[in-house]
Amino acid sequence: MTQPLGLTISPRAQTGRSASRRVRKVNQIPAILYGKHTKPQTIAIDAPEFTRLLKTLGGRALIIELSRKDIADKALSFVQEIQRDPITDRFLHVDLQEVKADEKLEINVPISIIGEAYGVKTQGGVLETSTHTLRVRCLPKDLPPVIEIDVSEVKINESLKVANLKLIPGVEFRDAPGQPVVGVLSVEAEEIPTAATPAAGAATPAAGAAGAAAPAAGAAAKPGDAKAAGAAAKPGDAKAAAPAAKPAAKPAAKK
Repeated sequence: MTQPLGLTISPRAQTGRSASRRVRKVNQIPAILYGKHTKPQTIAIDAPEFTRLLKTLGGRALIIELSRKDIADKALSFVQEIQRDPITDRFLHVDLQEVKADEKLEINVPISIIGEAYGVKTQGGVLETSTHTLRVRCLPKDLPPVIEIDVSEVKINESLKVANLKLIPGVEFRDAPGQPVVGVLSVEAEEIPTAATPAAGAATPAAGAAGAAAPAAGAAAKPGDAKAAGAAAKPGDAKAAAPAAKPAAKPAAKK
């Protein structure tokens, strides 16, 4: 087992939002420690120390050794959940799960891709990662920080599933054996969505049909129809309309 990282914790008697705010004001993080065989314990963690711890973890699955000033015995745990403020990114709360050295635990472990896939290097494919963590069950001493996956032999249109992964001594994979982890796709497969473009082009004839409707509209404005329209506005009709307007205009002019 990789040497556990150390973290100092302090007991916290008060709970609730007001108590949590007071903890944060003194640059600490409200947290909880729970396990199968112990009651949940409300604790506080020094914020700068926890920040350094996360940088050391670097996204790996590592066991953390907890030290308390009021208790000589140390506890083993791992980070289960971290809550942050979505605006300030400040730590709001941390969940730590306690584990026993002689008892198996279940935890998500990140994967690490090794090598260059044959399907990418030689066949022009594209590497696709379906999952970035795998669920494992093991003793704390057997916990791998990361799960290394060699993709060197993966050809185009092939994939590695959980059942294909190299076995790790003392580690049991808990995900479904048929779950894909990483694979190589052909470029054509990647471009399937763009194949819908001709379908959009298929709408062009419809647009042409709309264009065909334009001449029909133009037919309503043929020269012959213009003459008919002109007949509706003959000079004689205009003269007939003029006298009707003149009497109303003359009195207005005298005023």
